[in-house]
Amino acid sequence: MAAVRKYCPHHVGHYLGMDVHDTPDISRSLPFQPGMVITIEPGIYIPEDDVSAPERFRGIGVRIEDDVVITEDAPLVLSADCPKDIYHIEQICGRSS
Repeated sequence: MAAVRKYCPHHVGHYLGMDVHDTPDISRSLPFQPGMVITIEPGIYIPEDDVSAPERFRGIGVRIEDDVVITEDAPLVLSADCPKDIYHIEQICGRSS
């Protein structure tokens, strides 16, 4: 558990409203209801000076977000078509692997 807090210091997601983070006073333990919009955004951050991490991972930070609408039938992933793999991200950033 200590490693999780160390490298993933934020929540996995949050409610999404009229403003990106406009719901700080709403409990994260509310049951999902149709019409709610949430983010799912796991992330990992390895500090450059973390000698306990393998050297090749030091200084890396990655966070991938999906925006999801809760519906009666099934979640609707609004960002399903957004690129998320290394190859496509590097292409967008002007790098090629």
